[in-house]
Amino acid sequence: MNPKSLTIAIDGYSSTGKSTLAKDLAVALGLNYIDSGAMYRAVALYALENNLVINGKVSPVLKDKLGEIQISFHFNPENKKSDTQLNGKNVEDQIRSARVNAIVSEVAAIPEVRRHLVRLQQKMGQTGGVVMDGRDIGSVVFPSAELKIFMTADESVRIKRRWNELREKGFESTLEEVRENIQHRDHLDTTREDSPLIKTEDAIILDNSSLSREEQLDIAVNWAKKAMKSMALQTR
Repeated sequence: MNPKSLTIAIDGYSSTGKSTLAKDLAVALGLNYIDSGAMYRAVALYALENNLVINGKVSPVLKDKLGEIQISFHFNPENKKSDTQLNGKNVEDQIRSARVNAIVSEVAAIPEVRRHLVRLQQKMGQTGGVVMDGRDIGSVVFPSAELKIFMTADESVRIKRRWNELREKGFESTLEEVRENIQHRDHLDTTREDSPLIKTEDAIILDNSSLSREEQLDIAVNWAKKAMKSMALQTR
């Protein structure tokens, strides 16, 4: 079975390394990688830059501006990765900032935003051969994905990972600030009415609290191979 026909959906809590695994899997299997989280971050950045966030709350006007927001991914030959483009501008670094972290879950909870981006995501992956990570990929975006992975990790591990990531990017935060942000995002992600973060019945749990990057990739690649074998059997 050609992996080009395989669709892999990776969901899970923030700072569990969803994007890292998705990118590694895409390279290992020769699939396209789509960062759905970056798309929500790009919308959050647009809201911030256009004064649509007031006292930490997202203005309802954002819903009327979605048609003005163009999001795409462009390969960066310098770092060998796909950078997020917002209306033609590279915003890969800006969307990873603390100020975007503070409101991205609120933006993602807006039903009109979710429906708009889900349509874009489904269009990007309609031919298969993709790995996409997020919070509703297996449940909403690609409910028929051949492989669904639900990622989790101990909260203390997630906090330390996120804190280190922010420091590496030059953003100063305390561990307590990161803890509060992660707990707040978990609450919003799991309790929102529209497409909440859930583990679907057919998703496989991957707890990477004590796994290295290489170890989690090996596990996921083996799962992908099993999924491809199952696909081959079904087509006979």
